[in-house]
Amino acid sequence: MTLRERDKKHLWHPLTQHKLHPDHLAITKAKGALLFDDTGKEYIDGIASWYTCMYGHCNDYITDKVSKQMKELDHVVFAGFTHEPAIKLSEELIKILPDNQQKIFFSDNGSTSVDVAIKMALQYHFNQGDKRNKVIALEGGFHGDTFGAMSVSGLSVYNGPFEDFFIDVERISVPTKENFSEVKTQFERLLTDHKVAAFIYEPLVQGAAAMKMHDASLIDELLAIAKEHGVVTIADEVMTGFGKTGKNFASEHLQNLPDIMCLSKSLTAGLVPMAITSCSQQIYDAFLSDELGKGFFHGHTYSANPTACAAALAGIELLQSEKIQSRIKNIIDSHKAFEEKIKNHPKVKETRQLGVIFALDLNIEMERYGNLRYQLFDFFMKNGVCLRPLGSTIYILAPFVITDEQLNKIYTTIEKALDTF
Repeated sequence: MTLRERDKKHLWHPLTQHKLHPDHLAITKAKGALLFDDTGKEYIDGIASWYTCMYGHCNDYITDKVSKQMKELDHVVFAGFTHEPAIKLSEELIKILPDNQQKIFFSDNGSTSVDVAIKMALQYHFNQGDKRNKVIALEGGFHGDTFGAMSVSGLSVYNGPFEDFFIDVERISVPTKENFSEVKTQFERLLTDHKVAAFIYEPLVQGAAAMKMHDASLIDELLAIAKEHGVVTIADEVMTGFGKTGKNFASEHLQNLPDIMCLSKSLTAGLVPMAITSCSQQIYDAFLSDELGKGFFHGHTYSANPTACAAALAGIELLQSEKIQSRIKNIIDSHKAFEEKIKNHPKVKETRQLGVIFALDLNIEMERYGNLRYQLFDFFMKNGVCLRPLGSTIYILAPFVITDEQLNKIYTTIEKALDTF
């Protein structure tokens, strides 16, 4: 029995309607920017496996560091105990985070990092005798699949059956130069008329919303208004963090820094799950009290797992290396050249880029969008390229270590698709 046949017996895959899509490709190994299936065919991983393996699959430097750690300390409960990997990671992470970030809290994945952030924001006000129960989020945002994260997400295709159970959230349009006056007015009205605890946003790029990109100056102005009203600002950098936008974090493109940040995905270089919610000293200090109940009573069994900490430390080292920084610059320049080449193609409606993130919207009739995403995915895979279109949007977010030859193959395959569909 093949791996694919065995898979069907017991496994339930994420984001999948199994009646429509019962088959799943078996991947048996990976290295660098390449995936290999059970027949030996190779695929260029053009999305770094959901933006996690940014330093390449099975990076020897990272796996060696993790292997060493596993032989010294596997896991220890993080309530009442501490250990060197977590302490070292906090020290190294604070060095590259925006200047106002001072404390880090561990959890398991991107969704839980957002849940932690929301609870921090709500309790921050509660601890000061100011009970606020509303959160503002951007339309089209996606922050995860746990209940708090779903509540602040705007993609109803994921959330429909659960909306009656969400926390109180108001949504505002993504600000553009054309609508900013209206968005600003709505935002100020919400802050004045409601007890708003937090404003959560994906800084500069909404990943699941087809890599929609924001104007930094407009987000900055909203953040300034939020801070004037004492609203906690939460930057969800689960996707954008760790070099993808050309800076360590997308928040560095802004003048107004977030009070809380959510980190995961490439935090641990695709090796093991872990997430971090960081915050300013001001947020942390609101939980310091002689009253036990004012503490932050949230915890995950695998908090600060030493193996995950070792992977994260190795990833941070690589991110700051001259080699990776050079590759980031090279990818950015390559994307710009590709964008210039195809932006006037009749099948291309719009192109956009920030750092190593590149996206194009297809100019194809709406009635074709439903099946087009799956047709495009199959086309790319048959051509040895793993890209997962988001609706009518094709995007690239490949590992930093991708070679020029591999990157060019992605470009030529996309061009081939434009001429085929």
